[in-house]
Amino acid sequence: MYQVGEPVERVRKIRDAIDYPIIDADAHVIEARFALHDFVKKIAGPDVLAAFEARQAGRNKSSQRNGFWASPSGEMSIDRATVMLPGLYYERLAEAGIDFAVIYTSEGLGAQQVRDPELRQTLHRALNMLYADMFGPYADRMTASAVIPMHSPAEALAELEYAVNELGFKTVSIPGEWRGPVPEVAAAMPELAGKTQQIHSFTIDSDMDYDPFWRRCVELGVAITGHGGAQSTARRMSPDNFVYNRLGSFGVGNEHLCRSMFMGGVTRRFPTLNFGFLEGGVGWASALYNDLCEFWEKRNVDYLKNHMDPATLNMDLMVEMFEKYGNEYLTAERIAVRENADNLFSFHWKDERSLDDFRHCQARSEEDIRDLFVPNFYFGCEADDRMNAVAFNPALNHFDVKLKALFSSDIGHWDVPDIRLPVAEAHELVDNGLMTDDDFRSFIFKNVAELHVQMNPDFFKGTAVEGAVQKLVDDGEIVLPDHAAALNRAAAAE
Repeated sequence: MYQVGEPVERVRKIRDAIDYPIIDADAHVIEARFALHDFVKKIAGPDVLAAFEARQAGRNKSSQRNGFWASPSGEMSIDRATVMLPGLYYERLAEAGIDFAVIYTSEGLGAQQVRDPELRQTLHRALNMLYADMFGPYADRMTASAVIPMHSPAEALAELEYAVNELGFKTVSIPGEWRGPVPEVAAAMPELAGKTQQIHSFTIDSDMDYDPFWRRCVELGVAITGHGGAQSTARRMSPDNFVYNRLGSFGVGNEHLCRSMFMGGVTRRFPTLNFGFLEGGVGWASALYNDLCEFWEKRNVDYLKNHMDPATLNMDLMVEMFEKYGNEYLTAERIAVRENADNLFSFHWKDERSLDDFRHCQARSEEDIRDLFVPNFYFGCEADDRMNAVAFNPALNHFDVKLKALFSSDIGHWDVPDIRLPVAEAHELVDNGLMTDDDFRSFIFKNVAELHVQMNPDFFKGTAVEGAVQKLVDDGEIVLPDHAAALNRAAAAE
């Protein structure tokens, strides 16, 4: 890692060598809590504000070790001030080598899992109003992402409509799942409900239909970004070790969201809807994509029927082999009883559920896996993550594809001790021969632009990068989809 102050010249050299802008897919704001309190009180009154303050005090006493000492201080206190004050942020982006930045929440990551409906909805509304007010004057170089609660489709739609139509947001952020109490415990012993947790997907096995939300995002032209980690879940609740809790957290949370979107058929029903999975890197995504291809090879219905159907078990061969190779307890007489063979060699033999685990996404070939995964999914990668190179090595991925990795600085949080570090750190993969110059351009410019401009051709209108992004479209490097036609086809299919 470069020493504090050293990256300035390094960033200048990188910028001098490229002829395109740098877009940051994921920088952060650190909210001044007193300012957030003002908006909470304005929306819902002093009682809800008091509940929020009590919740914040409780988090400080949590049995789980949460993030601590998580923003720059000391000689880099200027960076703390920068991510709290949009005017200063705006002035210093050039120093960081960044032409345009999409700004994401910090407080909202916790707000998205608040169980109390009034407090949860109030916090999302307050955060969105705060961000719109703070970042509105600096729209040519920064835009904030709205936070959306996802405890129900109705709740999600209400905040989506307000954020986009009333406040003017151009992209939204959702959690990776919603977490509620175990229903049986909540019903039998309400006083213990808060001590339990059940994780709910937005697609697989969900009692609620989120398709109206996905559809409305297409209609409004907003990409959906997931910023949900897996902290505060069972395997990451050490009471005294934050690093243990944090390692892999965003990758695990994003993998769950991405896997559920894919297996739940969202990209089949909404083929033009782009999703960004932020802060977890791309290593998990390559593993998931390749697993999906390999699982489909062995778990598609035709393969199962041709090679795994227990009814086709050759009992004569089984008896012959047991006679030849068995012993006093592995006998031909015992295996000859069909029920014994069924119990030994097949699971859920009389299960009436569908054989087709890919029925929601309607995959009929391995190529379908590729076509339902690669075009829609984008993966936010922090600059110092060596695994970013995996996205750009087609030899590692089925069909020799490159995955759509996004430069995501995470400016504002503990892993960026100097806002001038990320661009220089990202370029180290080029310096080390793990990424080509063209890959770097895709990583730090084209993929980020494509995520948003495919949803909304005017996303970058009036910004410092408008001309460069428009050239990508004009040159055919970014293809703009026909969202209306895609929605009509999906409706006809239903």
